Amino acid sequence: MHFDDTELNEHEPLYFIGMMSGTSLDGLDAVLCRFDNDKPTIINHHSLAFPTDLKSALLALTTPNGVDSYIKDNGLGFESELDVFGWASVFYGELCSQAVLELLDKSGMTADEIFAIGCHGQTVRHRPHWHFSLQLLDPNVLAERTGIAVVSDFRRRDMAVGGQGAPLTPAFHEAVFNHFDDCPKAVLNLGGIANITVLSDGIDEVIGFDTGCANLLLDGWVKRHTGADFDKNGDWAKSGQVIPLLLKQLLTHDFFDKPYPKSTGREEFNLAWLDDELDKFRTSHSPNYTPQDVQATLVDLTAVSVANALYDVAGTKVATTKGVLFVCGGGALNDHLMIRLAHHLPHWQVQSSDTLGIAPTLVESTAFAWLARQTMLSKPANLPSVTGANKAVVLGQVCFP
Repeated sequence: MHFDDTELNEHEPLYFIGMMSGTSLDGLDAVLCRFDNDKPTIINHHSLAFPTDLKSALLALTTPNGVDSYIKDNGLGFESELDVFGWASVFYGELCSQAVLELLDKSGMTADEIFAIGCHGQTVRHRPHWHFSLQLLDPNVLAERTGIAVVSDFRRRDMAVGGQGAPLTPAFHEAVFNHFDDCPKAVLNLGGIANITVLSDGIDEVIGFDTGCANLLLDGWVKRHTGADFDKNGDWAKSGQVIPLLLKQLLTHDFFDKPYPKSTGREEFNLAWLDDELDKFRTSHSPNYTPQDVQATLVDLTAVSVANALYDVAGTKVATTKGVLFVCGGGALNDHLMIRLAHHLPHWQVQSSDTLGIAPTLVESTAFAWLARQTMLSKPANLPSVTGANKAVVLGQVCFP
């Protein structure tokens, strides 16, 4: 897109690409959208798995104190965490470029037809109490390889005005999904971390926050014990039994009692934390359980923490505790997790975001196409009621081709 002769008009249908990789580290998703006002029409989408070297680096960087062993084992001559971060930023930018070019090719479109790319990057450290969040990406590489403007670094402007920089998708949920029916409704994203957006006529402002862990622990635990990247359909968890006392212990994590706005990540929920909790559990209870039982318990940890959060909001902010919960993210494909959500939310209809017209695995990448559009329109895209910011601001930085 040539910026010298094209002025972005919010009523003009233009094309954007949104890109996302989440805390579950299951790959990179890219979606090509056309926007008519706020309404997205998905033209095509494309996904790439992370190469082994990059995924190992990202996992090390997203795990506090996780880089030392990676440096020793990779053989690339890194001397510090900053070396790994810099190398991975370029590698990630190259992978994003490959995804965009392949997406354009399969869509029969050219770079000149795309106004901008919204790329979240890979969050490697999220510390809202210290007012910073780091998303790994070299946008210069992406802009140079594709010839398209890149909007990135979405979180830090919100943090500069007192916000947590997360979650960012509730503004998109409000703009795109709030028209659906007039009953109380919520959008639940089940990525590595779970977050909800509560939309209702009975609420003056949109409410949204992270509810706790989701695929992050589920994927990590099944990988450790079976070698699989994820628990397909939740079948492995379904073969186990929930351990009620362990579930009760896990729910004592400080995060669950924090008032919203709140956000979390791999810094608080990781396999090292789970191992510590299991060690504590073994000292006071019979260790007669299987890895499948732990997986079943982790599924219920996600489902119960979501239910508790939703009922807490509904009980204080919404006239009724009944409504529709639209689920997106990779967790929406976990049949067992969806069944457990419905079990713990008996008065809510639990449905896939397919009902709203966007496949569960495409909602977040579509959201970042929308966020890029907001940036290029110079329109605010954070919600102070969600992030805790003291004002609405335009998010993101633009790297022009």
